[in-house]
Amino acid sequence: MADVEAKAQAKAFTQAVVNHLNQVAPVTARGMFGGYGLYCEGLMFALIAYETLYFKVDAVNQDRFDTAGMAPFTYNRNGKAMTMSYYQLPVAVYDDLGELHDWVEASVAAARRAKRKT
Repeated sequence: MADVEAKAQAKAFTQAVVNHLNQVAPVTARGMFGGYGLYCEGLMFALIAYETLYFKVDAVNQDRFDTAGMAPFTYNRNGKAMTMSYYQLPVAVYDDLGELHDWVEASVAAARRAKRKT
């Protein structure tokens, strides 16, 4: 029963985040590996894991996350810590729609650049 409640809570959190982000960009969510991928313009630019929001980073926009003291998303794979190119979004940015719009655009651009490399 606790697992069902945890899944319902994670889904509600994700829907609240998507609703909030939709104030600045058309965002959708898809379930993946126990979390959610967030998409804008058909590109995965963010993810939600353990009720934490992470945005896509690359060499162009990573400095703003580092300056804010934010950490990357990491997970355990076969006993080894793996780091992905997604960093936690600062709460102050989430709460400021103007700033949030800029950060969404920068992370969508990072996702676009990453897609071009593949």
